[in-house]
Amino acid sequence: MSFADLGLSDELLKAVEDSGYTDPTPIQRQAIPPVLMGRDLIGIAQTGTGKTASFVLPMIDILAHGRSRARMPRSLILEPTRELAAQVSENFEKYGKNHKLSMALLIGGVSMGDQVKALEKGVDVLIATPGRLMDLFGRGNILLTGCELLVIDEADRMLDMGFIPDIEEICTKLPKKRQTLLFSATMPAPIKKLADKFLTDPKSVEVARPASANTNIEQKLVETSSRDKRDTLRDLLRGDDVATAIIFSNRKTTVRELATSLKRARFAVGEIHGDMEQADRLKQLDRFKSGEINILVASDVAARGLDIKGVSHVFNYDVPWHPDDYVHRIGRTGRAGATGKAFTLVTSEDAEAVANIEKLTGQKIDRIRAAKAKEAAPDTEERLRSEPKPAREERAKRPASTRAERPRREEPRRAEAEPADEGWNGPIPSFLGVGLA
Repeated sequence: MSFADLGLSDELLKAVEDSGYTDPTPIQRQAIPPVLMGRDLIGIAQTGTGKTASFVLPMIDILAHGRSRARMPRSLILEPTRELAAQVSENFEKYGKNHKLSMALLIGGVSMGDQVKALEKGVDVLIATPGRLMDLFGRGNILLTGCELLVIDEADRMLDMGFIPDIEEICTKLPKKRQTLLFSATMPAPIKKLADKFLTDPKSVEVARPASANTNIEQKLVETSSRDKRDTLRDLLRGDDVATAIIFSNRKTTVRELATSLKRARFAVGEIHGDMEQADRLKQLDRFKSGEINILVASDVAARGLDIKGVSHVFNYDVPWHPDDYVHRIGRTGRAGATGKAFTLVTSEDAEAVANIEKLTGQKIDRIRAAKAKEAAPDTEERLRSEPKPAREERAKRPASTRAERPRREEPRRAEAEPADEGWNGPIPSFLGVGLA
């Protein structure tokens, strides 16, 4: 089946073709036709299945007919995070380039004044996070009575973040006669209750078992120790097949420290976590997407839904606290039919968390020891130690590369707050001691 078989317009098919896509994914094949027919829909799909396009594409054709009015958006897409909202807007720009649809993005960290101006002009598509939408609604800057189509995306993530009460309130402010699409990776009881309350005779589409890991991803548990975790990670990153990688950590402080550590080891690294300003987070994502950097260290703020093409590897520096997060983290690779690899660094303290992950996914994850992982990405430290001093100095002058060899082993963790002093650390010579008390 091709995109042309799904009932999309010629203008839309041209935009899809220009984007480099030829065959629809299973969720797109099953979801697009009923959405075009005006049906409500429940889509159960794990990340990386092409879920976003499964509602963006038919929405563009549906909204091609009609006019927007000031402060009354014709459609509403709710996303749990700013990054996901921004990503959906990019999809509309990419696929809607042959249509004259207006769009507004309501997210925190962006000037509210500019968002209000966009709404006053009238928009066909409003993409929003629940908090900012409720804020503007409370100020009287937006009316939802003209909204014909509602999309609730990443519903289980909304549940995790406590947004379900906001979503229920938003739904009560929309026209009862509307089309509603709900997408979620899993269907816990509160989400099923939400769907039963606000969707009418929905078509249900499921393309993967809930909480299952993508079979296109090769998964490994790398056994190491807390003391050796950073050395183990660096050895893995030096593997010849590591083209682009996302490294996940449980704590924002660890994200910052790890990014600094890898930069000192001369990797091309960026970071993204919840303490960063929105503009800075988007800038780091743009650098990663453009190839300016090929490694991104992230907290779970980036774990769900972000669609970044060509991520070859995911590394869990920390075993996630919640097993669901493991599925979403590793889902950053192996997307849209591609293959990927996911390595999780585990210590003896992680046994219970690993057992919970294997129980959730229904599979036993292969274990390898850090030494074997090191064989796959040989360390060059011994060669560097024997390298003559002039050669070391010459190498230090070369531009940093993503596969750069570290000039020396880092100091233990307690010394990582700042780079080690490369200067003299012995007794002060007498001729330099003049004037010193």
